[in-house]
Amino acid sequence: MKAYVLEKYGGAAKIEDMPDPALRDSDVLVEVRVASLNPLDAKIATGQFKLILPYKLPLIMGNDAAGVVVQTGPNVSRFKVGDEAHAARSSSKSVRRTRRDSIRRLFPG
Repeated sequence: MKAYVLEKYGGAAKIEDMPDPALRDSDVLVEVRVASLNPLDAKIATGQFKLILPYKLPLIMGNDAAGVVVQTGPNVSRFKVGDEAHAARSSSKSVRRTRRDSIRRLFPG
């Protein structure tokens, strides 16, 4: 997968190839079509929040994304392949995962 990666605080982030995340039983894998950077990302990149948001570097930047579900774990019932979804990352412990309750269908059906 392509990702916008920050290698060190204060450095320039760059687009890199990263391994696809492993899908766990309760995960939803979304092919990201649109992602955004916001003021929080800029402050994270400069290291302004490293004491309160202890991300492990390298860090995939971006907290908001939208795309299409391409795979679901066996415990997932709210989403199916092909659903359009958006998510906001809500965990400081992971660079590629969001909490399940932060993922929403774009067009609930």
